[in-house]
Amino acid sequence: MKDIIEHYDKLIDENNDPARDPKPLKDYMDKWDGDRFIESMQLDKSKYVLEIGVGTGRLAIRTAPFCKRFLGIDVSQKTIIRASENLSFYNNVKLICDDFLLFKFEENFDVIYSSLTFMHIKDKRCAIQKIASLLNNGGIFVLSIDKNQSASIDMGTRKIKIYPDDPTAICRFVSEANLQLIDKFETEHAHILVSKKASLV
Repeated sequence: MKDIIEHYDKLIDENNDPARDPKPLKDYMDKWDGDRFIESMQLDKSKYVLEIGVGTGRLAIRTAPFCKRFLGIDVSQKTIIRASENLSFYNNVKLICDDFLLFKFEENFDVIYSSLTFMHIKDKRCAIQKIASLLNNGGIFVLSIDKNQSASIDMGTRKIKIYPDDPTAICRFVSEANLQLIDKFETEHAHILVSKKASLV
């Protein structure tokens, strides 16, 4: 985890902030999580939303205005500081610097989503089990996983170990967590999985 934190801290030092990218770069990032990804969350002003791996707020800027409350969690303190600047004009946003798997959440959520973060999580079954436990009945989980199966991110000056995501395995973990897969589609660079926690009758 230390190398991941250092990597994202360095990105901020290098002024790498996707939330502030010009439109061509934002359009490029949409190849992992564009409009259909956002629409899959079924957001409305009654919902409490959690983003795992909020980064500098690239996606939070698109989701926070359309929900009641928004919580973002990320392991990099410098990234969280930048996200707090980028999201400062929203009064429904709270940000936490911590490891999702270790943090003890006190509330449940109507929507949980994550994009380009699961590659940093080794125990994906455990992560999905925790997500299922945090969802309210009827809650939605939207996940974007990179199609790239490389075992590392090579930044030239540094290489970061990652854990590539297998969509078949992720679907199995979703089912094991008693979540229902309600949609599955692809973008140019990602597999998007949308699941739902069944409502209790």
